[in-house]
Amino acid sequence: MEIREGLIPTVLGTAVTATGAMMKRRDVAPMIAAGIVGFGLAHVVLGAIDLVQHMDERK
Repeated sequence: MEIREGLIPTVLGTAVTATGAMMKRRDVAPMIAAGIVGFGLAHVVLGAIDLVQHMDERK
């Protein structure tokens, strides 16, 4: 099984963003939750960029 480059950061970023969003929703340390959401979104964006850049390298 071959994992496409950029897929792991995208999936991990989605999980981190969801975690941060749930923390914000429950009013658990709102500043930390906002940081976690931003960190997760950054991973989603960078992973998506990798996925798009390496789209033509599929075998």
